[in-house]
Amino acid sequence: MFEPTASAKKLPRSMNAQWLPFTPNRDFLRDPKMFARASGVFYTDVEGRSVLDGASGLFTTPAGHARVEIADAVREQMLALDFTPSFLRGHNGSFALAEQIVEILPKGMERVFFVNSGSEAVDTALKICLAYHRARRDSGRQMFVSRERAYHGVNFGGVALAGMVNNRRAFGAPALPVAHMRHTWQEQSRFTRGQATTGAELADDLLRMIRLYGAENIAACVVEPIAGSTGVLVPPVGYLERLRAICDEYGLLLVFDEVICGFGRTGKAFAAQSFGVTPDIITMAKAITNGCVPMGAVAVGKHVYEAVVEAAAPDAIELFHGYTWSAHPVACAAGIATQTIFQQEKLFARSQHLSGVFLETLYGLEDLPGVTDIRGFGMLGGVDTDPKVLGVDGYVLQKRLFDRGLHIKTTGDCAIFAPPFVSTSEQIQSMIGIFRDTVGDLVRGA
Repeated sequence: MFEPTASAKKLPRSMNAQWLPFTPNRDFLRDPKMFARASGVFYTDVEGRSVLDGASGLFTTPAGHARVEIADAVREQMLALDFTPSFLRGHNGSFALAEQIVEILPKGMERVFFVNSGSEAVDTALKICLAYHRARRDSGRQMFVSRERAYHGVNFGGVALAGMVNNRRAFGAPALPVAHMRHTWQEQSRFTRGQATTGAELADDLLRMIRLYGAENIAACVVEPIAGSTGVLVPPVGYLERLRAICDEYGLLLVFDEVICGFGRTGKAFAAQSFGVTPDIITMAKAITNGCVPMGAVAVGKHVYEAVVEAAAPDAIELFHGYTWSAHPVACAAGIATQTIFQQEKLFARSQHLSGVFLETLYGLEDLPGVTDIRGFGMLGGVDTDPKVLGVDGYVLQKRLFDRGLHIKTTGDCAIFAPPFVSTSEQIQSMIGIFRDTVGDLVRGA
C-alpha cells in the first residue's frame, strides 16, 4: 500500500483508492507525477515546478489553461440552469452551441448530436450508420471497415474498430463485425513532412473488403484523417479522396473520427477541410470545451439526418439513443465560451501560422541519435525513438521528460507533440529543446 514519503509531502495522505486509466498503477504509486495547477501553456506540479504542456493536456486544451472566460461561463450557467434532461426537453445553450459548430463544419453537415466523450461519439456514429441504412431499407449493412493501428475510443464499438492491439487484446471477441485495412505508415516515407506522395493505393484495401464481404453487408468505413494516438500517421496524398470515391460508388458511409484533429489541430476547423474531403459523419470531443468539461458530439450530413428522421412517424422518436448528460447545460456553456475564444482570437489561423515553426523545429530532431522517424501535420507531430539506442522505452522517456519540465504523450516508443495554439515560437522551441537534451543525455548515458 502506498504512503507518501517525507519528500512527497504535497501528495495526498493516501493514494490507494483510485485506479488510474491507461497507467501502470503500481509504478505510478512508486513515482507519482502529479499536477496541482495550470495556466496558459504551463502546468505546475505539486512541488511548485513549471512543466511545459507540449500535448495541450491530452489534445484537449488548444486555447491554453485556466481561461477565465470559460470559468465565468460555467459558474454563471451552474447558478442559472445546472441540469436539464435532453430527453423531450431542451435549453437555449445546446441549440446555440450546435449552431456555432455547424458554422465551422464542412458545407452540408447541418446537424449535431451531443454526447460526453470521444468514445461515446464513436459509438453514437456507429448507431447512426446502422439507423441510416435501416431507414433506407438496407438493413443488411451491419459491418464496418476500420484500419490497423486505429484508435476510436474505449467503448465496445470503438474497441471493435480499434487497430491498436493492446486496446482490444484483453477484451476478447469484438462486439461488432469489423474488417481492418492496412495502416498508412510506409517504410520509404520516413521523415516525410506532411503528406507522402506515395501510398494512395492503400485506400484500395477498402475495395478488397467490399469484394470479400460484399458492399451490401458494409455500413461504413471509419477512419481518423490523421491517426493520432498511435503516433501521428498522416494520410498520403490522394488516400482520403480515394476512400470517399469508393464509399460513394458502393453506398458506404464515410466516417471521420476527428476527436483529436477537430477544432484547429490541422490548421482548419476540421481535418476534413484541411484535406478537402467531406465525410458523411464527423465525431469530435476533446477541444470542443477546451478540455474544461467532458463533452463530445457527432455531426452528420443533411442526407443522413433526413433519412433517419423522415423514416419515422411524425410524432415518433427517430433515434432511440442518447445519454443523461447529452447537451448538459454546463458543458454547453463551456463549449460556447470555447468556440467564442476560437473565433475572437482567430486560433485556427494561428494554428496554421504556428505550424511552420513547430514542424521546422520538430523535424530538426532528425539528426538526433535514436530518432528513427518523424511525422507531422499542422500542430500535431510524432517522433519515433529506438529504445535500444536510448536505453529506455517510451514510457520511461515521458517520465524523464516530465522531470525535465515537459509534458507530452507517448504511445509505445513514439513521442507525440500537440502544443497549444496560444504557444509562442520560443515556447515551442523550448518544448522540443527539452526533448532533444533529454534524449541526448539518455544516449550518452548521462
